Amino acid sequence: MKSSTENLTPITPLRLEQPTEVNPVVAEAATAAPLQKSDLDAVKELAEAHAQIVKEIEKRIIGQRKVVDQLLVALFARGHTLFVGVPGLAKTLLISTLAETLNLSFQRIQFTPDLMPADITGTEILEEDHTTGRRAFRFLKGPVFANLVLADEINRTPPKTQAALLQSMQEFRVTAGGTTHDLPLPFLVFATQNPIEQEGTYPLPEAQLDRFMFQIDVDYPSESEEEEIVRQQTSDHRPVLARVLSPQRILELQELVRRVPAADHVVKYAVALARATRPTTPLAPQFIKDAVSWGAGPRASQFLILAAKARAILAGRFAVSTDDVAALARPTLQHRLILNYRAEAEGLRAGDLVDRLLTVVAP
Repeated sequence: MKSSTENLTPITPLRLEQPTEVNPVVAEAATAAPLQKSDLDAVKELAEAHAQIVKEIEKRIIGQRKVVDQLLVALFARGHTLFVGVPGLAKTLLISTLAETLNLSFQRIQFTPDLMPADITGTEILEEDHTTGRRAFRFLKGPVFANLVLADEINRTPPKTQAALLQSMQEFRVTAGGTTHDLPLPFLVFATQNPIEQEGTYPLPEAQLDRFMFQIDVDYPSESEEEEIVRQQTSDHRPVLARVLSPQRILELQELVRRVPAADHVVKYAVALARATRPTTPLAPQFIKDAVSWGAGPRASQFLILAAKARAILAGRFAVSTDDVAALARPTLQHRLILNYRAEAEGLRAGDLVDRLLTVVAP
């Protein structure tokens, strides 16, 4: 998504809010130490790795380049991601291909109405030592103990089970039977959701939606791309993927993202965008006041900066620009806007409101 900054009506950015509760992953998003020479070398390394990762993914995935780029931004910004698209658009294949390329462990959880929290996090089982007759509980890890976890059709399970992911997404650990178990790092949750079939589904609570850095819309391929997909998937095409980065190196590059500098005007722009989505804010545009009940919270502006930093270094740049923030505004903000009845009756979409917001809020 490209946004022009010409002929825009400026809006005065406000100061960055200091939330009372801050995700530890994004607590320092707006402040970073100056890059060292080793960091600059790492930025160059990541830019080269980015091209290689995309090349490996394209061996299996035709098109969807924008989705792939946003997915990689989320990965290195350490942000969980919600994918919204109709079935058959290779969402699962994309994530499993990414895991294979980066040598990360991968688990797919099919969310169903009868899925229980223990089916995700794991459960304690009673074991007996046949030699001594001694019994003891042992924690049996669930599928959440993986580097990349795909929550397939996450809205098909009740809120009680959906909430089983909250602690792992926020704290990277699971508590069961009074004992806390650390999850393997890097750890990311990628969830999918079908936008057209809502029969028997449970909308995600706002608290859980807010923990997803991005909502990425996966659209149909173009005609030429679909023709190539048909040729590839109806043949014996089985490409072998090369390993690009190790899990430990990914962790180091995720830390590098936090050290990328963001100038004050970039931070102010991210905060202004987030604040402009709140209908009670005096400087919110009229179309936001007319269509939105609740806007994005402070976590949104933090995620905007983190994601912009990741986008910059994936492109081989050492600093963040307002263009990086604008390019990621839609996936970062759209799932955080709660539309009112009037907007729903008129068929307005949150993503379109964010796009319109970019023409009103100037860097």
